[in-house]
Amino acid sequence: MKRAPRVGVFGLLGSGNLGNDGSLEAVLGYLRTEHPDAVLTGLVGGPDIVRERYGVDTTPLHWNQAEYETASGLRSIVLKGLGKLVDIGRTAAWVRRQDVVIVPGMGVLEATLPLRPWGFPYSLFLLSATGRLFGTKIALVSVGANHISARATRTLVRWAGGLAAYRSYRDDISRDAMRAMGVNTSRDEVYPDLAFSLPTPAANGEPGTVGVGVMAYYGGNDDRAGGDRIYRHYVDTMNRFVGWLVDQGRPVRLFIGDQIDRQVVDEIIENTASPLVTAASAETLDELMHEMAAVDSVVATRYHNVLCALKVAKPTVAIGYAPKNDVLMAEMGLDDFTQRAKTVDFDRLVEQFTELENRAPELHQILAERNDNNAQRLKDQFAALSAALFGGAR
Repeated sequence: MKRAPRVGVFGLLGSGNLGNDGSLEAVLGYLRTEHPDAVLTGLVGGPDIVRERYGVDTTPLHWNQAEYETASGLRSIVLKGLGKLVDIGRTAAWVRRQDVVIVPGMGVLEATLPLRPWGFPYSLFLLSATGRLFGTKIALVSVGANHISARATRTLVRWAGGLAAYRSYRDDISRDAMRAMGVNTSRDEVYPDLAFSLPTPAANGEPGTVGVGVMAYYGGNDDRAGGDRIYRHYVDTMNRFVGWLVDQGRPVRLFIGDQIDRQVVDEIIENTASPLVTAASAETLDELMHEMAAVDSVVATRYHNVLCALKVAKPTVAIGYAPKNDVLMAEMGLDDFTQRAKTVDFDRLVEQFTELENRAPELHQILAERNDNNAQRLKDQFAALSAALFGGAR
């Protein structure tokens, strides 16, 4: 009798980022539909949440549970260093038990937000290296990438990507970035973000309500010195925009994409002190989409906030922090409605939002058509993934 395939999922999953967990949910839906006999396990950042929410047997990604806390003092520095060594054996032992490991979506090959090489890039390199060593197929599925200037981070990302058995990207700029960093991408394909394969809730927008997705944004990997200034400008502008909406008598629903963003929500609510401003409490991407289905239009920053708004066909302004936001908006036909979070301009935002609402009927139709196309392309990807990962012997 043929043994059931052993399939692992890997990444900063269950760690509070709704987009990451949405990508996991999409892959689990595919596996449970197309490969229901697969034995699923995870090496993840938030093992308890993934186990309880998705029913997957999990192992913590790191031996040192304070891996992503800033080291302060000799003891924490020693524990971090020791953890790097221990994680080699832990990762190898877990990978060896799998036939296939899937890294579901996420920006695992990019450094658009602050990132240290010995953090997740190191973990991803361990995954790909031990996969190659033990013959376990490592698949990076619809992932994001960007060209990384920091040499150590770039090297680890290049090695991690190059050693994977399967790679696909969520946009052309990600594939181009990996090619520029030295990875042979001649057989790699581009598909939409995995979240486009999730079920779409019915639209039931409350007339006049505006969804505003905010982010605790401190700039990118090269902006550490000016992070506080960047954060203050962004939050002040969003405060001012929400205040403008309230002055128009518009109800505002605030969204987040990661738990760290709650500090921005709290500040805006305190600053406006208006019953018209409320905060969504979504803990999954599906819940977030249901929340967004209940508004008329959206202004958002985090990539998966923007994506969810587009998926439920809401006219959207994207205040992005990386080229991936611009690419997503262009692919969905809304390339006139973008700004950069680092330099967001209030007057321009009001102009864009006003035009957005004037063109709402036209934009609804465009978004519906492109969503249908994205869903079909992801069906094609899952078919290709099954052939690549499950079609041959280990």
